[in-house]
Amino acid sequence: MSKRKIAFIGPGVMAEAMIAGLLRQKLAQPEDITASGPRSERTAELHKRYNIRASTDNASAAHEADVIVLSVKPQRLSEVMKGLKGIRADALVLSIVAGASIKKISAGLKHKAIVRSMPNTPGQIGEGITVWAASHETTDEQRKTARRILSALGEEVFVEDESYLDMATALSGTGPAYVFLFTEALIDAGVHMGFPRRIAEQLVLQTIKGSADFYKQAEKHPATLRNQVTSPGGTSAEALYYLEKAGFRTAISRAVWAAYQRSLELGKEKPGHIDTHDEEEK
Repeated sequence: MSKRKIAFIGPGVMAEAMIAGLLRQKLAQPEDITASGPRSERTAELHKRYNIRASTDNASAAHEADVIVLSVKPQRLSEVMKGLKGIRADALVLSIVAGASIKKISAGLKHKAIVRSMPNTPGQIGEGITVWAASHETTDEQRKTARRILSALGEEVFVEDESYLDMATALSGTGPAYVFLFTEALIDAGVHMGFPRRIAEQLVLQTIKGSADFYKQAEKHPATLRNQVTSPGGTSAEALYYLEKAGFRTAISRAVWAAYQRSLELGKEKPGHIDTHDEEEK
């Protein structure tokens, strides 16, 4: 990664998480990173925060880069790619755009070395997980570079089959939203019973964190662990019976499937209304 110049096209939330991770792990120097987007206020903010280079000229930022990270909203991708002229033949394009296939990006940029990835929001604190795939034209060195960059967000999983990316979008990419909704519902239930909100939050957050850590260390099927805490006729049995009766498991499965279908649709949609704030929200 030494002295490789990296340009982030779309200076949004995930781009900032990657920038922070690269600097935190000393995988890149501030002077070798450029954040480019239409809003000079946002790029100036990142320059001030991380001492990186700021630009509102995507084409210039991309032309100078060894690695170009596409971090815009799916609806803006086609328009943004039209403006990225003069990408160097030896450059690597790394996309975190949901639903955008390697084929679409390659055709839009007239470039062959493409890595498509799907990170998730815990990457903002280095605790995320990213699934990624690469075009056949990427070199071993380019794949190593992609792996190092994505590792700045947390764990990474390489897959040969690109179709897994749309599945990952629905499962791990959208996954934090499911966890946050479940967390919110548990906290609200605690408040409804009479707990002060701060205590309900503490109880729920540590329960979720501890359960995840315990599951990882136990190396047992989740059903086995669930059975261990479900005494016959007890409170857990009563609660689980109600959740199953309410279709909890089916609702989660259907939600993930709906997200998967939407990811497939995003890859087929034509660009609609262009919002200049999109890059900042990504």
